[in-house]
Amino acid sequence: QVQLVESGGGLVQAGGSLRLSCAASGLGFTLYHMGWFRQAPGKERESVAGITRSGALTYYADAMAGRFTISRDNAKNTVFLQMNSLKPEDTAVYYCAADRASLAYGSRWSREDEYDYWGQGTQVTVSS
Repeated sequence: QVQLVESGGGLVQAGGSLRLSCAASGLGFTLYHMGWFRQAPGKERESVAGITRSGALTYYADAMAGRFTISRDNAKNTVFLQMNSLKPEDTAVYYCAADRASLAYGSRWSREDEYDYWGQGTQVTVSS
């Protein structure tokens, strides 16, 4: 049974930082590219960042580039999202997702339908 469990969300003031974690179990973690998505109230889910299964390549949505950093620890089956300079508009539920090693990941990482498994999400609230 595949499980992706996010943690690290919470309430933070604008300009602050949070580090999200996503612990994976029940799958061969190194066979999967990993992504982070988010969904704000009343909005569609959007892509945040993606990382290849080796961690060699990372991808970011334009709004997060330079502020967010995705990384992974394959020995611990965990992917991270370091979020700095947070803004109120970053308030959302953040989800991690696993993609079974697509060869076209670089061009498809931001697509929700690219991913095979999803976590339940963790709430991030940024106050002004």
